[in-house]
This record gives sequence, C-alpha cells and structure tokens, in this order.
Amino acid sequence: MTDNDAPRILLIDDEPSIREPLSEYLTAQGLTVTAAANAAEARSVLRAQSVDLVVSDIMMPGEDGLSLTRHLRETSSIPVILLTARAEDTERIIGLEIGADDYVVKPFNPRELVARIRTVLRRTQAGGRTLDPGGASYAFGPWVLRDVERVLVDGDGQEVALSSGEYHLLQALVRHPRQVMSRDRLLDLVRGREADIFDRAIDNLVSRLRKKIEVDPAHPQLVKTVWGGGYTLACEVKRMGGAA
Repeated sequence: MTDNDAPRILLIDDEPSIREPLSEYLTAQGLTVTAAANAAEARSVLRAQSVDLVVSDIMMPGEDGLSLTRHLRETSSIPVILLTARAEDTERIIGLEIGADDYVVKPFNPRELVARIRTVLRRTQAGGRTLDPGGASYAFGPWVLRDVERVLVDGDGQEVALSSGEYHLLQALVRHPRQVMSRDRLLDLVRGREADIFDRAIDNLVSRLRKKIEVDPAHPQLVKTVWGGGYTLACEVKRMGGAA
C-alpha cells in the first residue's frame, strides 16, 4: 500500500445488520472495504486481492473468527482485529494468544473501531520508520531483521513471515540485546496499550516466535526465559545501516 492509497479492509461478520452499516461507515472514513459474511467468503477474497487489515467477528457459522485468525497467522502477516461479545473473555484471550493484533468488544462505537484500525495500521506499516528513521537492520545468530521493511531473513536470504506481534516482539528484543525485558515492558512495546492485555499473551507470542527462529524451540538458545524477570535475547546483535 502506498501513502496515497486508502487502506484496504476486509470486514467479516455474518449479521447483515452489523456488516452493512459498518462497511458504509468505514468507507465514509476513507477506508476501502470488502465485506464477507463468513470465513469461506473471506478466504476467497484473500486469494483474489491484497488486504491491509482484517476485521473479523469471532462467532460465525461454520469456521469461526479464531480459526481464521490462526490460519492467517500461519500463512501471512496481515493484522487482525477481532470483534467479540462482552461475555466472551475466554475467546478474547485466545484470540490474542493466537496472534490477533487487537479486539473490540460488542456493542461498540464505530469511531472506536476506526481508531483501533488506524492505530494497528500505523504500528504494522510504519512502525519501523517511526521508531528508527535511519532504517537499520539487525543481525543476530543466523538471522537479519530489516527494520523498515519489517522482514526477517535467514542465512540463505529466505524471508520468514512474521505477524505484527511477532515482529514488534523481535524488534524490542534486538534493540535491547542481553537485557532482561519484563513482560510489562514487552506488552507496552508490542501492543502499544496496557488495558486488558495479559501476561499469557506475551508468553504465547514468545512461543510462536521461538518456533520460527530457534533450532530447537523446546531448548531455546536465542530468546531465553529469565525466571521472575521476563525474557532476554541471549546473543550479540550487530546493527547495520541507519543513523548512528
């Protein structure tokens, strides 16, 4: 997406009374919206066109929003915002654990959703440039994290897909090598807000990241747990390029 393009949003909700007026509202706010009534329609859209962000209801007939989010985390880095019922705390927590970038509790003010969409898009599409205008890359172990491009590459130059949360977690760790990062500090850096985020979300994010960068995720050598303290990137990091 270029700076002059409207962000492309895929909105998924099986209730027309929610989907249709919400689609109109988001469009009026300058977003390009494609609506889907279920996960099957959403998968068809994702195969046919590029999407910058997905907004998905959790409770839907057939495949639910959690399953779709899990699929997206396994196959892409498209950010996801979940729409969840107020009573469904368990589903909300699971959603964050499997890689959703944010959530909005029903019933909600559409302005809140727009604000969260713009926040997640800023974080996922311009986060590297905002935090490091020099555009540095970070080499650690066999990996290189290219900050502005938000790309992780291995020693053979092959790219590894990272979710928004995985990218920002790794970004925080490579910028503070061999430092113990508490869960609270990581939550602040990864999510950008403190309300209703749980320590377990960071633990599961670390687990997912280890599966992508560790030779043996069960015995990690890069991202290590510091009992009672949090996590640390236990290796040297070489900063390449960018402003000094």
